[in-house]
Amino acid sequence: MSLDYTAIDFETANSSSASACSVGLVKVRGGKVVETAGWLIRPPFGHDFFSEWNTRIHGIVESDVVDALEWHEQLIDLTTFVADDVLVAHNAGFDMGVIRSACAVTNSETPANRYLCSLQVARKTYTLDSYRLPMAAMAAGFEGFNHHEALADAEACAAIIAHAAKRHGAFTIDELAANSGVRVNALRPAAAATSVVFR
Repeated sequence: MSLDYTAIDFETANSSSASACSVGLVKVRGGKVVETAGWLIRPPFGHDFFSEWNTRIHGIVESDVVDALEWHEQLIDLTTFVADDVLVAHNAGFDMGVIRSACAVTNSETPANRYLCSLQVARKTYTLDSYRLPMAAMAAGFEGFNHHEALADAEACAAIIAHAAKRHGAFTIDELAANSGVRVNALRPAAAATSVVFR
């Protein structure tokens, strides 16, 4: 067993958790990044309005995703990249909520991966004034990235988990969860979801 996982980050077009407009993915094996991927997503119909607030955050506008695959079309690429990995995300409740909601509104099967929240791990690992991604990533020695660019955020999340695992003497995601006192949750369809969104 080794420290294997996939870090994931979504940006959304608006306040709807189903409105994914980009994703970043970082595959880690033995605590080292071995593969990355990221792409734009055309949000599902009815959830495809780009709010000024969200665009101000990530810079993506409607014209950017006109030729992008829709959620149900790109889901196979996402699940193929992730395979059976434990997903890690900073404020994982948000990102897992995107997967659940987008799958629900497109009648797509929700992936059954387990997941760990790097925000919760950071709170158990570092003493910081803020545990927002840039601050937690800096504590892990990863800084100067383009925050709110999905792939860059996924890379930062991956770095936090790898660094925290060393701090906690953990060699697997399950050991990191146990040693830091953070639960590994299971991704379930929206109707069966019981996970808490961490803020």
